[in-house]
Amino acid sequence: MKTDPAIDTLLDLDGSLLDQGNGYWIKIEAQRSAVSDEVPHGIRYSLTLHEPYGKRILGYDNAHLIKPPKKFKYAGRILAFDHKHRHVSDQGVPYEFKDAQQLLNDFFADVDRVLQEVKK
Repeated sequence: MKTDPAIDTLLDLDGSLLDQGNGYWIKIEAQRSAVSDEVPHGIRYSLTLHEPYGKRILGYDNAHLIKPPKKFKYAGRILAFDHKHRHVSDQGVPYEFKDAQQLLNDFFADVDRVLQEVKK
């Protein structure tokens, strides 16, 4: 497995609360964990965007297993831990974790998109 220099950046952000203006905020949690089939990169993470009353409106995490939709019942049984929640009621869709830098880039791009949508 190649070295991921952005892992240290992600770990340094653990516990951060980032004000996004108008009451919206980001919470970042990231800790090292044992490398396993579920967490091959050795990082447990949760990056979330919250609305002014605290409800999560976007999230990237690997805290729980995501099952594929029932329409893929007989597809390969790869069950994802890395996933994202695209809106308040989304149970999560698989997210392909490439490295910590890509995770941060993808998350903050989605934060910008969501904040643009709520301003409309």
